[in-house]
Amino acid sequence: MTPTADRSPLTAHPNIAFIGGGNMARSLIGALIQRGADTATIAVAEPRADARDELAREFGVRAFADNADAAAGAECVLLAVKPQMMREVCVQLAEPLREARPLLISIAAGIRIDQIERWLGAHLAIVRCMPNTPALIGAGASGLCANARVGATQRALAERILGAAGLVRWIEDEAQMDVVTALSGSGPAYFFLLTEAMEDAAVSLGLPRDTARALAVQTCLGAGRMLAEGDEPAAKLRTRVTSPHGTTEAALQAFAQGGLRELVMRAMTAAERRGGELSAALGGER
Repeated sequence: MTPTADRSPLTAHPNIAFIGGGNMARSLIGALIQRGADTATIAVAEPRADARDELAREFGVRAFADNADAAAGAECVLLAVKPQMMREVCVQLAEPLREARPLLISIAAGIRIDQIERWLGAHLAIVRCMPNTPALIGAGASGLCANARVGATQRALAERILGAAGLVRWIEDEAQMDVVTALSGSGPAYFFLLTEAMEDAAVSLGLPRDTARALAVQTCLGAGRMLAEGDEPAAKLRTRVTSPHGTTEAALQAFAQGGLRELVMRAMTAAERRGGELSAALGGER
């Protein structure tokens, strides 16, 4: 059966500082608290006063305007800022992080571990993560890779933090993180596009919009659950619902004639390539 996310209680863990209080940080904070994390051990740095107040009010965590204040005393610092801001944030935190030497977790797309090390001017334990938006509802899929300075205890901590919001998988070769980005990072958009196309086609064929949407969404949800909760591969499930000379076979033949598999390959290759380009643009050669 397909492994699921680790949902065991997280009642005791080191102090964690989130640098950036956006949607992904909020989803991880909420998931950690739901699993029993002590709010007193969680700090967040957020430049906007209204957002800081909301974080403190909603989650009961300590919220700071200054990144260094939030990171003080943290054994794990999670960098949850936009990729374009990572260099500035790392330079700003370089001195306190070099002294404290916490585990660093970066969820900034396209930013490589060696870039973070260069901006910090130090060799620290760093985990790079590529989460996706379903983490906002606890159904995320994250790829993680670590440098050689991350020990077993720190790997376990990173896995527990990211696993609070969904499934995690370790990627041993960082070069493959661009493939993870193309698959699970960008993947929800592919899924939404297919659902949108199914809904629009049904409307064109005569169904009311609300009915088409409800049926499309539930169909995709049910198919996803069959994949996640069973132990059979997608190919076998597809074959099982495809009767010879039936309606499903007619639809799948149309997909094949349109080159669906080749199109998916081109799309993911384009996404993987763009990930490398963004990484180079944000911090140097690939």
